[in-house]
Amino acid sequence: MENEILDVLITAVLPIALVALVGFCVGRTSDLDMKTLSRVVIYALLPALVFTSLASMTLSLSVALSIVATFLLHMTVLYLLVLAISRGLQLSVDAHKSLLATTLFANVGNMGLPFVLFSLGPVGLERAVVYLVCWSLMIASVFPIMLKGTGIQAGLQLTLRLPVFWAAMAGLGLQLWGGDLPQALDRGSQLLAGGAIPIALLTLGIQLSKTQFVFGRYEFFGAVLRLVVSPLLALGIGRGLGLSGLDLQVLVLQSAMPVAVNSLIWVTELGGDTVRVARTIVLSTLLSLGTLPGILWLMTR
Repeated sequence: MENEILDVLITAVLPIALVALVGFCVGRTSDLDMKTLSRVVIYALLPALVFTSLASMTLSLSVALSIVATFLLHMTVLYLLVLAISRGLQLSVDAHKSLLATTLFANVGNMGLPFVLFSLGPVGLERAVVYLVCWSLMIASVFPIMLKGTGIQAGLQLTLRLPVFWAAMAGLGLQLWGGDLPQALDRGSQLLAGGAIPIALLTLGIQLSKTQFVFGRYEFFGAVLRLVVSPLLALGIGRGLGLSGLDLQVLVLQSAMPVAVNSLIWVTELGGDTVRVARTIVLSTLLSLGTLPGILWLMTR
């Protein structure tokens, strides 16, 4: 088991670090516009990733509904917790947005999926993909409303202008219809989707090249919320809703993933402290090397 966990960490974390390192080197030698890079991801690459993920899904209704219900309740509790913390500590608007992004945005795709696959097998992966779909729909609809912070109507107008929302609707529609895209459209979508994570990681590296590596209380607090508080809440909520076995294990593991790289993309576009978010991404990813094996061991005892 220990060798398998080590293999998973190397497989999932090392590629992320290498691509971010390339971005770091590019950022040190070139003056690039972060806003432009972020918009390329949000308006072109991320919609393709969401569309292809949803269109190719095969879901078991009973399992999917239980995971969806737990996911929604878990996200709601996390949102209310961040809201209470922000008000209690009187955080600035940018600090609140950043804490919201780093708490709700987990790296459930390029780190969560391989981790679950190699630790719990293909059956676990199916459930992890359901979680990823829920997350994709959230970032396409609700999250821009919360992060924009200008009210439901203004946030809804923003959401409806984002291609990722319509990509999610198209992907679900194709999934329900059961049809196939023409080969040219399918290959084009796959090409675009394949660029979402690498460009996001390069953006992270470029941002880090302009950031001092100083981790303060804010970054540690954000990392603890993501790596410790989030999975504990997921465990309690999952058990409360009757989840057990593999369903509960996957839910808790996905809830324990470090901060997603895409959180930096959204904060750059919609507002927040990009420096703190970038630092929290790095810190939570490093700390997850210890927390994820521990959580996996506890959940599979």
